[in-house]
Amino acid sequence: MGDRLLTAAPASAIVAAFTRVGQTLATLEKIRACQPAPDEILVHVDAGQTKCEDAIRRAFPEIGVFRSDQTVGPGGARNKLVAAAKHEFVASFDDDSYPMDADYFARVVTLLERFPEAAILCAEVFQRGDPVALDSKTAEWVSDFAGGACVYRRTIFLTTAGYVPLPVAYGMEEVDLALRLHARGGRILKSRWLRVFHDTDLERHADPRVTAGGIANLALLTYLRYPPSLWPVGLGQCCSRILWLMRHGRWRGIVSGLLMIPSHLRAYRRHRQAIQPNQLRSYLSLRRAPQPEQL
Repeated sequence: MGDRLLTAAPASAIVAAFTRVGQTLATLEKIRACQPAPDEILVHVDAGQTKCEDAIRRAFPEIGVFRSDQTVGPGGARNKLVAAAKHEFVASFDDDSYPMDADYFARVVTLLERFPEAAILCAEVFQRGDPVALDSKTAEWVSDFAGGACVYRRTIFLTTAGYVPLPVAYGMEEVDLALRLHARGGRILKSRWLRVFHDTDLERHADPRVTAGGIANLALLTYLRYPPSLWPVGLGQCCSRILWLMRHGRWRGIVSGLLMIPSHLRAYRRHRQAIQPNQLRSYLSLRRAPQPEQL
């Protein structure tokens, strides 16, 4: 343990976990095996899943474990973990995502020191069945990021309100934070020098609860962040999502998603803080045209 601490990267790694015990343990082992490993690893177990919590404590007694008895979702978990982290650089993973390169955390430190203006650093993500590209020292400024494959600059994250704690976060979680960061002048750097494997085939995205939550969350994002003059843009995005679901045969959940919108907006209206029209247009422009950066 002493040798490991002496060579640890000055970064924290956080993992949002729920019920997938085996995958969580495998992810933690992959993170610990990095050279150098992060100086600390923190895990949040959602919704009182004591089986997962107990398994982590038995397998990795040195890892910090947090638990919420109520469901706070991945965003709520990351809020707690970033606040608890002791390092400025906080690498975030899902319970089924992990670094593909042994020196991942050394690369993280190099990039964030090279680009102090980056509020979030985002990795290239590969999933089951994807052709895996070689890592390359390329980067670009982007509008969005993946919460299970990114690194937060802690002091900047804590100046925001963090994530809205949604049990089903699809369509809202990362884009909401990215939009608010953009409005504050925060920047997101994506680099193909960082590679993360997401060990999933995304079958769970066809779950009717995910379909319904994703539709309601698009409406929520529009209500919370878009200025009223640009609500038609959000409506168009919601309609485009529904058409995509219909074309791909994901009918179950569409009607229930539409019906839950009014109560969804009421439940989270306290988070409403719309950005300026020019800030939203700038964000959407960056989404269409990322800006290349030299490493």
